[in-house]
Amino acid sequence: MVAAPAFDSAPPAVARRRTPASAWGLVLPLMAALLLLYLLPLANILWISVTDPAPGLGNYQRLVDSDAMQRVLWTTFRVAAWTTVCAVVLGYLVAYVMLHASPRHRVWITAFVLVPFWVSVLVRAFAWLTLLRSEGLVNGALAGLGLITEPLPLVRNEFGVLVGMVHYMVPYAVLPLYAGMKGIDPALGAASRSLGAGPLRTFAKVFLPLSLPGIFAASLLVFVLSLGFLVTPAILGGGKVVMIAEYVRLQIFQTVRWGVGTMMASVLLLSVLLLIAMLSRVVDVRRLFGGGGA
Repeated sequence: MVAAPAFDSAPPAVARRRTPASAWGLVLPLMAALLLLYLLPLANILWISVTDPAPGLGNYQRLVDSDAMQRVLWTTFRVAAWTTVCAVVLGYLVAYVMLHASPRHRVWITAFVLVPFWVSVLVRAFAWLTLLRSEGLVNGALAGLGLITEPLPLVRNEFGVLVGMVHYMVPYAVLPLYAGMKGIDPALGAASRSLGAGPLRTFAKVFLPLSLPGIFAASLLVFVLSLGFLVTPAILGGGKVVMIAEYVRLQIFQTVRWGVGTMMASVLLLSVLLLIAMLSRVVDVRRLFGGGGA
């Protein structure tokens, strides 16, 4: 009688994967370029903010004592917050229509969403200035319809800045929202309706909660980008709506106060990092933009 061959019950050891030297050869030059072109300039900005005109935290103390600087910060975060709300709401509507549109109509909607990326922010700002000024098309149309007797102040104020920024940021909101909606299984909505829920209840109880990751991603992207706007507030605000980026430009190029300018830039950078850190405690920020494992 031939004995059956004995098999080892323990699974074979899996060899530990090692990163090949060729992979490091590709990564190290990119890391060096990142260090030289990104991290070192940021470190230089932080260094100037605490050394110019004298070593110490005097520039940051000015932020606490100066009402003008606090007003600039408040204006920046307020305008960015309103821009985020308006852009995400409009982007959600556009993304929802894209999701349920026919393939042909989806192509057209996608084209209209992407076309603004090809138009300069400077051209957009001057276009809105032409449309919204006292003698512009909007006031002219309202006066022609008899709805107003005097031109409305639609530009050179916070409203004009908000219109220009929302117009620029809506495509940035649409793309992550649509990507998130594409990942929602349509069978879940059909199951909800089969159980007696109407369209509104299905949307509120099923679709909207499942689309929250896309909403978080779009909100974070739009808010962070809105904090750094320069051209749109400068043109549509007419000098009355000063945000951090314009304030930094004025301090560095006109008053030549490098310490104050770099301090405000550092505050903006640290605020963004703090915002991302706080959000990461609630949701996985890497997964919001498609990173991380399943």
